[in-house]
Amino acid sequence: MLAQQKQQIVALFQAALAPIVAGTDLAPNVVLERPRDPSHGDIACNIAMQLAKQLKTNPRELATRLVAALQAEPGAQGLIESADIAGPGFINLRVAAAAKQAVVRDVLEQGEAFGSAGAASGHHAIIEFVSANPTGPLHVGHGRQAALGDALSSLFESQGIEVTREFYYNDAGVQIATLATSVQARARGFKPGEAEWPESAYNGDYIADIAADFLAKKTVSASDGAPATASGDVEDIESIRRFAVTYLRNEQDQDLQAFGVKFDNYYLESSLYADGKVETAVQALVDAGKTYEEGGALWLKTTDYGDDKDRVMRKSDGTYTYFVPDVAYHIQKFRRGFDQAINIQGSDHHGTIARVRAGLQAVNIGIPQGYPDYVLHKMVTVMKNGEEVKISKRAGSYVTVRDLIEWSGNGDVTRGRDAVRFFLISRKADTEFVFDVDVALATNDENPVYYVQYAHARICSALANWGGDVATLAKVDLSPLTESHESQLLAKLAAYPEMLQRAQAELGPHQVAFYLRELAGELHSYYFAHKWLLDDSEALKLARLALAAATRQVLRNGLALIGVSAPDKM
Repeated sequence: MLAQQKQQIVALFQAALAPIVAGTDLAPNVVLERPRDPSHGDIACNIAMQLAKQLKTNPRELATRLVAALQAEPGAQGLIESADIAGPGFINLRVAAAAKQAVVRDVLEQGEAFGSAGAASGHHAIIEFVSANPTGPLHVGHGRQAALGDALSSLFESQGIEVTREFYYNDAGVQIATLATSVQARARGFKPGEAEWPESAYNGDYIADIAADFLAKKTVSASDGAPATASGDVEDIESIRRFAVTYLRNEQDQDLQAFGVKFDNYYLESSLYADGKVETAVQALVDAGKTYEEGGALWLKTTDYGDDKDRVMRKSDGTYTYFVPDVAYHIQKFRRGFDQAINIQGSDHHGTIARVRAGLQAVNIGIPQGYPDYVLHKMVTVMKNGEEVKISKRAGSYVTVRDLIEWSGNGDVTRGRDAVRFFLISRKADTEFVFDVDVALATNDENPVYYVQYAHARICSALANWGGDVATLAKVDLSPLTESHESQLLAKLAAYPEMLQRAQAELGPHQVAFYLRELAGELHSYYFAHKWLLDDSEALKLARLALAAATRQVLRNGLALIGVSAPDKM
């Protein structure tokens, strides 16, 4: 059922309730639900059971009065087909066929806008995702973040929320120093396994590539930074560090380009130190009386905000712990005007949530509790040829995003990208996921992205065989659409806008993938049951083509939202 129709029915209930609750201080909240058993109707409401005790009346008697008053309302005509009372006072409604069929016209008229909020909400959200250390190629975990973050950003935009996609580069700290010494060792001619090779060094082939280009004094550049030209001097560790970081940022840019993900902004952790924002944040916490010194370290009173123990901010050697720059970074997010901040990170970041939020509350500048929100994802296991794949020769210790795209498309970048994107959001983020490359390559209903895309292509083929003007289908008579498969498909189409709202509110882009699989399933079942165009009368043929065209549009809209193509042919 469409949102406006639900609103109309809620208004009908409110009008029917008005004389019943007159003279009381009751303000009934009418909630409509879908019955678990479709045979009970299209809508269920338990408002009579909620109010009966307060009104000192029998719930079934109250339900009877409500149904009579509701059906007498002029607005119920053409919208409510029937109303029944079940059990102790449930009210079950059946929506008129014409009202259900109206979704087809809405979809065809609104096109790409169907499901979207249609107006700006005035809210500004920043969604931070991937945020990989520039110490190597993007791995599969980063790919899951990219798929989740980009889809969630599109979900927010569909609801009228202005979104900034941000990539936070952890370009400071021990890992960057390790990267520099790894490249330096390679540049000196040492290899993994040799006695001179640093124990903590990165071992992938990409380190050798960076070292070779450094010695060749090449110039590299990243998406939003100044170019870095290598000095070629193996003793110049600062030049090695700067060149290696820029080189890998460029590599990650290429990974993201292959994945079809774009960012609005890149933020460097190093800038927080260079601009004094870390020191400013620490001083604000000290000034707020939320810190103390013990054992030569500076501690934050995170227990004041529900943490199980206080946390060290500045160690005795003067360096800051991991969460301190995160606090400074999120202060900047808030001051940049983002009323909602969402971080998509691996589940290993769980321990920092309480500390970051505690720091943001402690500075006392009006940051709301629970800021930022987190979507934490679990590991991805990659299977290929029936075996788990654990390493990539190029990366040295893990499967890269580009590996997965290449394998899943068998050389076809678009096909590989579609499979990886769809698969990586097809489960709730906090569940572990097995990515089976063999399934991604399959051309049958075991492959979910193929199954959904084939539904779209099947409709394109039917419309092409018909040969008429699809735009005219928005005006055809839809009354012949009364068969059970058609009713189920109509209901599924009508559920699309509400699904988007729920997925955005719950930070759950996996719900879009679930919905698309279910919609494709309804479409395939409908097609096999009726083989459109073969024996249909002209009126029924046009009505079914209109329903098919509307389904194609919703499939296309949903696939676009998660960054997956909608091919006309398969």
